[in-house]
Amino acid sequence: MNAPRSLPTVLALTLALAACSPGSGTTPPVIGEGGPATGSVGGAGSGAGAQTPAGVTPAEYGTALEAAVGPVGSSLGDISKSRSLKSLGGRVERARSAAGDAVDRLATVVPPPEVSTEHSDLVAALRGLEGDLDGVRDSVEGRSLCTAPAVLARLGKGDGLGAVKSAGDDLAAKGDYPADVVDVKAPKEQSRRLSNGTLVRSGSRNGRGTLTVDNGGSQDAVVTLVRGKAKGTSVYVRKGRKTTVRGVSDGSYRVYYTVGADWDRGRRAFTRDCSFRRFEKSIGFVTTRSGGFIRWKTWTITLNAVAGGNARTNDVDPDDFPT
Repeated sequence: MNAPRSLPTVLALTLALAACSPGSGTTPPVIGEGGPATGSVGGAGSGAGAQTPAGVTPAEYGTALEAAVGPVGSSLGDISKSRSLKSLGGRVERARSAAGDAVDRLATVVPPPEVSTEHSDLVAALRGLEGDLDGVRDSVEGRSLCTAPAVLARLGKGDGLGAVKSAGDDLAAKGDYPADVVDVKAPKEQSRRLSNGTLVRSGSRNGRGTLTVDNGGSQDAVVTLVRGKAKGTSVYVRKGRKTTVRGVSDGSYRVYYTVGADWDRGRRAFTRDCSFRRFEKSIGFVTTRSGGFIRWKTWTITLNAVAGGNARTNDVDPDDFPT
């Protein structure tokens, strides 16, 4: 019997990749109403100075603190639980709103005299956190931040999160003041990459088909084959490199890919500068046997624009992307 021979079919795909990628209002503190001037008729007038409102009791202040900063702590914790871009943006916005509400609430509170400095520090810190969250929310919407750890890492690089934690700890050390509500840990920003050709998901590979991926773009990519409703093979392709997946089983496959920076193995996602696309046309792998020959399909796809490219791609909702 003659040795098997491969008759390759080549598909060049065109794509222009683009990575998309802040201040809040302040509420002035309440100073208090000035007392009226008094004097005797026909005599020299004597003015009374502005009256300083009495501070709330420690118990009342503790209650006010809990109502103001409690939602900040819980909403920050909720960010870490997000598993999708859609929910991540909503959770960041809720945390930003909670920080702004806390500023508004506490700006009108006159604390016990012994914690007036710590109170002022907390309000300033919350105002800074609100601004940081505003910027982070925009980054999530622009997909320059794509996962919860990336959001928390970016918050950790700002001043607001650490300042709120520090101010809360200082207040809690002065008495029964529940202001130490920030317990989320901000990881360091990373730039993790897999080796070129690493299989993110092996899938069923008991066929003869081969798929070569040429990534001439400026970002690393993960390409995923999907047959029907089944998630197939996913392969990591570094920028400027090629790789070949062998053993692809016969069938018609939709081809998805995501590009970005810092690959998170656990989440199977790029944490920054992410985008998600799919080729309009499916590709088919067919094995035939005839006259002692075995023929199978070999496909080549490119993830960057090439002269004579003959395929189009479309954006994909991140929540619909096969991970």
